[in-house]
Amino acid sequence: MRLLGTVPAGTMKSGANSFRPGDVLYGRLRSYLNKVCQPDFSGLCSGEFIVLPETCAAQGKFLKYRLNAGDFVRFASRINTGDRPRVDFDQIKVFGLSLPPRSEQERIADALDELLSDLDAGVAALERVRGKLKLYRAAVLKAAVEGALTAEWRTRHPHTEPASELLKRLLTERRRRWEEEQLRKFKEKGREPPKNWKAGYQEPVVYDPTELPELPAGWILASMDAITIRITSGSRDWQRYYGSGTGTFVMAQNVRPGRFDSSHRQPVNPPADDPSCERSRVEENDLLVTIVGANTGDVCRIPEPLSEHYVCQSVALMRPVEKRTARYLELYYNSQNGGLRNYRRYIYGAGRPHLSFDQLKMTPVAIPPIEEQEAIVEAVEGQLSVIDHLESDLVAKLTSAQALRQSILRHAFSGKLVPQDPNDEPASELLKRIAAEREQRVREAAAAKRLNGHKPRRAAKPRSKVARAKATKKETGHGRIADR
Repeated sequence: MRLLGTVPAGTMKSGANSFRPGDVLYGRLRSYLNKVCQPDFSGLCSGEFIVLPETCAAQGKFLKYRLNAGDFVRFASRINTGDRPRVDFDQIKVFGLSLPPRSEQERIADALDELLSDLDAGVAALERVRGKLKLYRAAVLKAAVEGALTAEWRTRHPHTEPASELLKRLLTERRRRWEEEQLRKFKEKGREPPKNWKAGYQEPVVYDPTELPELPAGWILASMDAITIRITSGSRDWQRYYGSGTGTFVMAQNVRPGRFDSSHRQPVNPPADDPSCERSRVEENDLLVTIVGANTGDVCRIPEPLSEHYVCQSVALMRPVEKRTARYLELYYNSQNGGLRNYRRYIYGAGRPHLSFDQLKMTPVAIPPIEEQEAIVEAVEGQLSVIDHLESDLVAKLTSAQALRQSILRHAFSGKLVPQDPNDEPASELLKRIAAEREQRVREAAAAKRLNGHKPRRAAKPRSKVARAKATKKETGHGRIADR
């Protein structure tokens, strides 16, 4: 219902339709988006718009609101399907509507102007509050990962074990888990560990030294590789196993910032002998990050045990050495000043954004002492629960406003919004006039065609003897032309 912008007509390189002030423009592409507007100026529009001029039977402003009503949106949305569905006028012209007298159309449109402008102002106010809540959420996460949120906590707990000691334990446990895994593999193969097998352990990569944050007392920086025992993605050749089985393939659309979304489920029945099953199986408190596609860099934590869930190749699984750190790490990677800042700097590929495993491993993480991590999580969750409650209330109000809008439109187009006037000229007379105008335009077009379409033929030039002989040969298929 709003025109968001224009460009100079001279810059248009495709075919265009002209419109005049008061004409209604209806967007043909993806009709479920309900793109309707009524410019107050003359101009050109692309072929993606149907131009509906005002007539003696239908006032433009009335028609604009009529196309905005839910019943027409549902009608147009069911016409075509596909990724880029389009409608044309021949498809929507059969839509039936109740046409009031012209004067009543004006009263309806004026009443809708007043009611819907007030409603739109209320919706805009709700959206502004929603935007401020989003900023507040970002501010809470920023304060958390920079240590500002727990500054008072550190004052009250001066003897907390520093994070450097925590990191030592994580590194020791990381190596122990690797050795345990290697011994298990040797045992499964029926082999004894070879001499110096422990030398195969790969030390964690160092963190990216650029743009390092200042840390509060007791905190330490480490690479994500140093505090995880696994950073991996799923198999690339499981597509033939889709559609059946008790397993679930975790896709990029399941990963939302700070939230695992289980509403989309891709069943999968992976082969039992595929080694990628074990490494890509999801566990509670794993961190998932999208590494390919439009939402590259989104991170969430698995908050509860999941049965037979496996990440696909567009999602990376990061398993912390210490599960108690997982909730803090989720907050860190969703903060504008935490891991999210690094991911946005690392992302490459304009058409199809990517993050590499090397980038995931070298991402620096600001690590507080484990007790302070728990204090941070508690403080953040307290703040975010308030924000979530307010956002839920705003969403309910916005949904209610949309329902109220459609209720107003239904009342308007069922004759219940404004009073009827028996002195109004009935709409049937309007339709008679527009039918007469249409017949007149047809007659005028036919007359113009007769005048312009039957010009006398120019006399043909006489053909030479050789040309006539060639024509004869072409027509009869034989004969011979003598050269002179």
